[in-house]
Amino acid sequence: MPTKLYDKEQILNDCLAVFARHGYEKTSTVMLAEAAGISRALIFHHFKSKKELYLSLLDRYFEKGSIEMNFNNMLEQGDFFEVKEKISTVKFNYYKENPELYKVVMEAFYNTPEGLKKEIERRYGEFIDKRDNVLEQLFEKVPLREGVDREQAFKLIKLTLDYFENKYLADLVEDENLNEAYFESFIEERNRFFDMIRYGIQK
Repeated sequence: MPTKLYDKEQILNDCLAVFARHGYEKTSTVMLAEAAGISRALIFHHFKSKKELYLSLLDRYFEKGSIEMNFNNMLEQGDFFEVKEKISTVKFNYYKENPELYKVVMEAFYNTPEGLKKEIERRYGEFIDKRDNVLEQLFEKVPLREGVDREQAFKLIKLTLDYFENKYLADLVEDENLNEAYFESFIEERNRFFDMIRYGIQK
C-alpha cells in the first residue's frame, strides 16, 4: 500500500476515537493532530478541514457497511422480516467490533452538528432513500389484512425500528461491551413487537 494512502487511513483511524469521545463540535484540529501524532499541517495536507476529515470517516463507513450488510442484494435475501433480522445481526456485529464508529455515525445522523446538516443530507440522502426504497419493495410482498393501509403499516414498522435503534444507542452509551446475550434478548424483544404488528394484539 502506498505510504501516502496508508498515512491517510491511519489518520482516519486515530481521529475516529477523538470524534467518538468528544463529538464533532468539541473536537479541535489540535486534538486530532495530537491523536494522530502528526502536525496540523500534515492533517491539512490530506484533509482540507476538520469537516472533510469527519465526512471521510462517514464515507468509509458507508462503503464498508454496504459491503458488510450486502445492501445491493437485499431483495434476494428473503422476506421483509427475515431481511430486517439479518441486517440487525450484521449491524450489531459490525458496531460491536467498531463501537467508536457507531458513536460517530449516531451523532452524524441522529444528533447532526448544525454545520454539517446540509452536507450530510446531500451526501448520504440518496443512499438512505435507496435503502428505504428497497425495504418498501420488500414490504410490498407482505400480505396484509383487508382494510389495512400499506403506507401506514410501513410507517408503524419504521417507528418501531426507530424505537429499537434509539434503545440500542442508549444501551451502548451506558455499556460499550454489549455481548451476544444482550443481542439475543434485544432481537427477541424487537421480534415480539413485530409479531404484535403482524398478528395483532386483540384476542
